[in-house]
Amino acid sequence: MLKSTHKKYTLNFKQASGTSRGILKQKDSFFIFIWEETNPDIVGIGECGLLKGLSVDDRPDYEQKIIEVCKNIQHYQMFLDQDLEAFPSIRFGLEMALMDLGVLGESGNGGYKGYKGYRGNRVLFPTNFTLGKDSIDINGLVWMGEFDFMKQQIREKIDSGFSCIKLKIGAIDFEMELELIKSIRKEFSAKDIEIRVDANGAFFSEEALDKLKQLAAFDLHSIEQPIKQGQWEKMAELCEKSPLPIVLDEELIGINDLTKKAKLLKVIKPQYIILKPSLLGGFKASEEWIQIAKNNDIGWWITSALESNIGLNAIAQWTYTLNSKMPQGLGTGQLYTNNFNSPLEIKSGKLYFDHSKGWDLKNLIQ
Repeated sequence: MLKSTHKKYTLNFKQASGTSRGILKQKDSFFIFIWEETNPDIVGIGECGLLKGLSVDDRPDYEQKIIEVCKNIQHYQMFLDQDLEAFPSIRFGLEMALMDLGVLGESGNGGYKGYKGYRGNRVLFPTNFTLGKDSIDINGLVWMGEFDFMKQQIREKIDSGFSCIKLKIGAIDFEMELELIKSIRKEFSAKDIEIRVDANGAFFSEEALDKLKQLAAFDLHSIEQPIKQGQWEKMAELCEKSPLPIVLDEELIGINDLTKKAKLLKVIKPQYIILKPSLLGGFKASEEWIQIAKNNDIGWWITSALESNIGLNAIAQWTYTLNSKMPQGLGTGQLYTNNFNSPLEIKSGKLYFDHSKGWDLKNLIQ
């Protein structure tokens, strides 16, 4: 019989990180622990990565729901898809913990496959990545802030070997943001450095197309969520007219029904979508989006959502199994002062799994 409990853990940012939704200094994560009653030393751990103001399950009864899940773990093990639809980050945390313990099996082809033996060692998807034989290309994330601060981040990312840079925009003066991008292009062509920008819905719909045209002059890869989600017709018009490829991000959050997922992509016709398992309900739910995107010739990549190294590790391992050659958004593991030491390591714009480093979870399990 399975047993379960949970713990809240507050992650502290090394430096205040700016987005169009405000400044982030701390982030709460909730961890689910699952073990077999007859073998309590082997524990599966899953991270429920709630994002305040963005996750659809950001609600007053959130932790109470986790308590209910842990008390009734046998039920939720069987019905996590149906009964946790309204709590995507809890659903993902439970999915992660069950896979870590080995009682769920690997996600794939729209379902879960088989029963895996107990592991509890944070290897959910054994591959050449987890063997340390291969790596994942990732983008270097540049947070919003004052002009000089953003420019400093850009230089640090390029100097450390990143060939793909993602800029959070929409918080400072737009002309200054254009100057930042221009300064990169003066030194590096699109062949040298790929630039992605993320507006987090910061543009007003009536000004968005003009701003997209100005951004396109600098040979950018794409822009994420130029206007706020929920404006399907306006977003569809932008995707049709924009000279710059548009990526849907927040637009996908809260849409669980398979038919509605297909309708969204058919109506808006974006060039790309971004999958964040913590916000979409986990691996299986994200794979549904990927399949629909493939059916509609829409590109995609995976991004973490400010999880600790526990959640990031699970997402990275799953991402590797998808065989995408695009740089992924998995560089958030270095954001916190009190993150957990893990085998994850970033070198020259790539994410590696280094067994010699091991896990240090004493701050979490004590």
